Amino acid sequence: MKNILVTGANGQLGQSLKQLAGNYPEFNLLFTDYEDLDITDAAALDAYFAGQQIDACINCAAYTAVDKAESDEDKAFLLNFQAVLSLAEVCTRYNAQLIHISTDYVFSGKQNVPYSEQDDTDPESIYGASKVRGEAAALGYNPSTIVIRTSWLYSEFAVNFVKRMKELMQERQELTVVFDQTGTPTYAGDLAKAILDILTFRFANPDTEIGGIYHYSNEGVTSWYDFAVTIKELTGATTTITPVTSDKYKTAAKRPAYSVLNKEKIKTTFGIQIPYWKDSLSKLLAK
Repeated sequence: MKNILVTGANGQLGQSLKQLAGNYPEFNLLFTDYEDLDITDAAALDAYFAGQQIDACINCAAYTAVDKAESDEDKAFLLNFQAVLSLAEVCTRYNAQLIHISTDYVFSGKQNVPYSEQDDTDPESIYGASKVRGEAAALGYNPSTIVIRTSWLYSEFAVNFVKRMKELMQERQELTVVFDQTGTPTYAGDLAKAILDILTFRFANPDTEIGGIYHYSNEGVTSWYDFAVTIKELTGATTTITPVTSDKYKTAAKRPAYSVLNKEKIKTTFGIQIPYWKDSLSKLLAK
């Protein structure tokens, strides 16, 4: 049995991994959050790894308050860069596979075709810049690290767009949602399964070099407005939803206008099949 450390266990992805843990009896998933293990403390990380036989670490921990990061740069870089470097160091020292989760915010969104792993990063927010530094730190220290960029994450857990829209549609008769930001929603349960399948592949093929950056979101393309309309249709809500441009919502951090991810590499390398975003949303809302 392989011991898999999961950091940031109380977030959407961490809780989704908990939900799937029973489907992977070959893995002993060790769930920690900042109360249990402070990943910004290199000595604490080393002590944890020294006391456990850790075979892999899935780093779900991150500073994700996108707008707050604009005025809290030090903390964003502490969690998204320095802590990631410490994780890469300790995983290398104890020969554990690191899987680090990153974001579509590493791109500016000025492109109009899906971003591949080879495209240059050009973040336009502190959050995005901190995640770029984290990617570079992890891969620079250990090229065997697997970095998975994802986008528009939602689930039955924590705070996310789907849960918020459902609440607002029960409270209000009218809503406005931006239509000029394009990307792909990602159900955290699908991403969690992909990560565990990648680890299965990794341990079955220990001599195959699979380190590097991979993109994962659900299949398809949509806008936040169309995402909201689909939630309305699937829940039977009667709220009127009006599309507006992003300049109607002033935010501290700039969002990518286009952040569709090309997922060919992850599908080809690991044989992963990715569900269409509407199918995954429908399954979640039917629960």
